[in-house]
Amino acid sequence: MYSELYEKSGSDIIRELGKRYCAYRKRMGHTQKEVAEKSGLSVFTISSFENGSSTGLTMASFIKLLRTIDGLEEIEKMLPELPVSPRELFRKQSGK
Repeated sequence: MYSELYEKSGSDIIRELGKRYCAYRKRMGHTQKEVAEKSGLSVFTISSFENGSSTGLTMASFIKLLRTIDGLEEIEKMLPELPVSPRELFRKQSGK
C-alpha cells in the first residue's frame, strides 16, 4: 500500500481525496450547498474537488472542507511533530 501511494501522481491522490470527501459529506447528510455556506467556498469548487475535475485545491480550502466534516484533527497525521532528536536529548541531559 505504501509503495502504491508513491507511484500515484499528486493529481491522482487529490482526485481520490475528493471522492473520499464526497463520501464523508454524504454520510454526514450534508449537501454541497450546505458545505459551501459553512466553508465559504463555492459549490463549484466543492463539486470540482469531489468529482476530480479540479486538482488545484489550496491547502487553505482543504482545511475549510475538513472543518465542515469535523475532520480537522486528522491534519495532525499529515505532518506530525517530530520527536526530540537524540542530540537534543543529550544536550539537555548534559546541561549544554
